Amino acid sequence: MSGRRARSAAILLVGCGKMGSALLSGWMRKRVGGPFHVVEPSPTHRLRGAHYYATPDRLPRALKPAAVVFAVKPQTFDAVVPPYRRFAESGAAMLSIAAGKTLGTMARFLGTDAALVRAMPNTPAAIGRGMTVACAGPAVSKAARALCGKLLAAVGEIAWIDDEALLDPVTAVSGSGPAYVFWFIECLAAAGEAEGLAPELAHRLAIATVAGAGELARIAEHSPAQLREAVTSPGGTTRAALEVLMAKNGFDRLIRDAIAAATRRSRELAQ
Repeated sequence: MSGRRARSAAILLVGCGKMGSALLSGWMRKRVGGPFHVVEPSPTHRLRGAHYYATPDRLPRALKPAAVVFAVKPQTFDAVVPPYRRFAESGAAMLSIAAGKTLGTMARFLGTDAALVRAMPNTPAAIGRGMTVACAGPAVSKAARALCGKLLAAVGEIAWIDDEALLDPVTAVSGSGPAYVFWFIECLAAAGEAEGLAPELAHRLAIATVAGAGELARIAEHSPAQLREAVTSPGGTTRAALEVLMAKNGFDRLIRDAIAAATRRSRELAQ
């Protein structure tokens, strides 16, 4: 082996909005792959070290990326993807994070023999604390799967599933989940204000409480149920609140209905 540093595999990112930018930042920070080529008509900002192009026809003719990552909205997916089929035919792993767009849809545009991977990350990827679930198509090699795994793990945790249909509830739980948590923070702060707390203090208490409880749940040896029971004294204030939240048509029912609605919408996006 020569003493020269091995050249990293090129990564082509299609779409560089909030999630695309989060992924690119993670790859550069963790030094996963490279050089990086980005196709984005209107980038809000450019990361130093990446090469930007307005349209795919402006990409270098000699470019043979190890992976092409589609970070585009599902509504634009069908129109955006077809020009990249040549990279699939040259052996690149094709990774999509477009909600609802199935491996079958990808195959229609990129070829049935393409190395296709579908994944669903979430917005905490922006701070390296994302959660991504991925599903690989039958033509994905161990090397391609490993590369996609590294690209996704650069922004947080990753889990693989074999049943693609499960990506719909995954989208509902973790893909959309941060929005539910943000809404809960808003509601918690507003409830504090209603009981007399100053808005700034109520806001601070809500954010710190949710962030702290989430971190405790992440690192604790006990289950969330056990953690809940540990702070719920008989006849205490927590018990009084939980009796409302855990009523027959309380918080559990609302969350189930919300996840069911989001799951249905994810399936509709595949149509």
